Amino acid sequence: MSGDYFPLFVMLVVSVAFAAIGVGVSALLGPRRPTAIKGQTYESGMPSIGTARRRVWVRYYLVAVVFILFDIEIIFFYPWAVVFRQAPIFLLVEMLAFVTILLVGYIYVWRKGGFDWY
Repeated sequence: MSGDYFPLFVMLVVSVAFAAIGVGVSALLGPRRPTAIKGQTYESGMPSIGTARRRVWVRYYLVAVVFILFDIEIIFFYPWAVVFRQAPIFLLVEMLAFVTILLVGYIYVWRKGGFDWY
């Protein structure tokens, strides 16, 4: 059984070694010209305003969580789509129930104003 994983182990060792050698050679041979601008924190090209400890609007997190939830639920469609033609009618009913629950959750978040970004 352990012989089956030997090529995987070799590939892992070679890839880590390749990455380490690339970073090492770059660090040794690369140019070093530090400046005050290069040493500053990079925030999407915008100069920093104020402190980093300011309050963030909760709606931002709500939208992010709802996006992740719906995104993860969409992943469940892929296995169903692969076996759709060979699947019995029971799988179609199961997917309709799943989509109904998903739709109810979507309508709930919509009614509560979870998608309003103002």
